[in-house]
Amino acid sequence: MYLEFFGLREAPFNITPDPRFLFLSEGHRDAMACVLYGIRERKGFVELIGEVGCGKTTLCRAALRRLGGEVQTALILNPSISETQLVRAILSDLGAEPRSHRRLDLIEQLNAYLLERARQSVNVAIIIDEAQTLAPAVMEQVRLLSNLETDEHKLMQIVLVGQPELDRRLNEPSLRQLRQRIMVRAELRPLSEEDTSAYIRHRMAVAGAAEGVGFEPAASAAVHWRSTGIPRLINKICDRALLAAYCRSARTVREADVLAAVAELDPVL
Repeated sequence: MYLEFFGLREAPFNITPDPRFLFLSEGHRDAMACVLYGIRERKGFVELIGEVGCGKTTLCRAALRRLGGEVQTALILNPSISETQLVRAILSDLGAEPRSHRRLDLIEQLNAYLLERARQSVNVAIIIDEAQTLAPAVMEQVRLLSNLETDEHKLMQIVLVGQPELDRRLNEPSLRQLRQRIMVRAELRPLSEEDTSAYIRHRMAVAGAAEGVGFEPAASAAVHWRSTGIPRLINKICDRALLAAYCRSARTVREADVLAAVAELDPVL
């Protein structure tokens, strides 16, 4: 409701993982570089962890855009599946219609598909989001899929994306074989106060904010204080703070607007 007032083309603080709004702090740049390196250099397994709302899914979607045509990708967003459903989901997302309901048949189909892509010099990468919730049997299936390889390289690169619990799970003795295969690891941390201010400016600019529209320094500092640098919380607070500024017909957000937003949102922050 405030877009026209602030001269915005679109809402700047939606919580959907839109790669166009990705803000690359130093930590995000490092994590992006690790994911791209692990996939392009065919390292097999890559692990990306971060707290809830730190931007892992957004970063992965942006990474997929940067890989180009030499890498075919699949993104698995629902980890609450069985071993067979996982293989079917990978095939489907790669554009290969699963031809069986038997897991061994599906794995043979996947292997044949990957070999054909290898002959065409096409790398394949699978990103599994919320991997910390995978059942033990599915974790083992993920490890076994990494056995699909030629003499030269892995046929499929697997990126496990999850919350810090993923790291703790991978340290369990039962998963030590999977842990040993992870060649690249990255962690997304909350934004600093300086990065939070830059993040807010970046999203406002991408959304097309008119000249003179923005957050005062004290307002950005207040956003960082309450959000602890978690991008998803920053978005929630900033969206409501913009509404508070709109209600008083102001084109800049003040600290008081942020505090009012925090008071209103407190039960859900």
